[in-house]
Amino acid sequence: MYSQYYTLKSKALQLRKDGKTYGDIRKILGKPVSKSTLSHWLRDLVLTETQRKKLEGRVASKIKRAQVKGWAISKEKRQQYLESLIVRNKYLLPLIRKRDVARIALAMLYLGEGAKWRSHPGLHLGSSDPEIIRIYINLLRKCYDISGERLRARISYRADQDLSKLTAFWSGITKIPRDHFYKTKPDPRTIGKKTMKKSYRGVCVITCAGTEIQLQLDIIARMFL
Repeated sequence: MYSQYYTLKSKALQLRKDGKTYGDIRKILGKPVSKSTLSHWLRDLVLTETQRKKLEGRVASKIKRAQVKGWAISKEKRQQYLESLIVRNKYLLPLIRKRDVARIALAMLYLGEGAKWRSHPGLHLGSSDPEIIRIYINLLRKCYDISGERLRARISYRADQDLSKLTAFWSGITKIPRDHFYKTKPDPRTIGKKTMKKSYRGVCVITCAGTEIQLQLDIIARMFL
């Protein structure tokens, strides 16, 4: 029994010198060696610099693999959760297709993102989020039959950005012809400052004559108060 004990201890010491973690050692030994026993065996072991670096590298590698595995599991769970939300809310689709409901959605969107008639008569809504802009244009078309030909756009951007590239990007998103974009100048406050967020494409402001519609949207939104 004692010979087996010392054989296991000797092997554990060698495995530790080879850069193995506690988990590795217990798995390789294939014996019911507790962590406390292993800790007792290895407590006085002094590793060389090379052995220590090898062990640290293996521990870091195991941590990274565990993180990647954890992220993958978390991503899968999140996807399953999002899919369940889609299923639970599908009953709203018939309502969303109705013009009256769409008009309420447009009013709420404009309340949060649009310019008010007292300062900017006519429809003005800007966002740096392409999805917000797409939703807004689709709702204008559905609720008020406003086609892309009636829309104009301008871009608020930073000094280190290329306006022609931004115009091409937002023209693709909005389907508004490039010659329907107003010429603008960069924000002077950004001169000499680098744009850190690579995905930032400026703020696209969609404009359209329609003060009456603007007032209607304001009234619809405020009816909820």
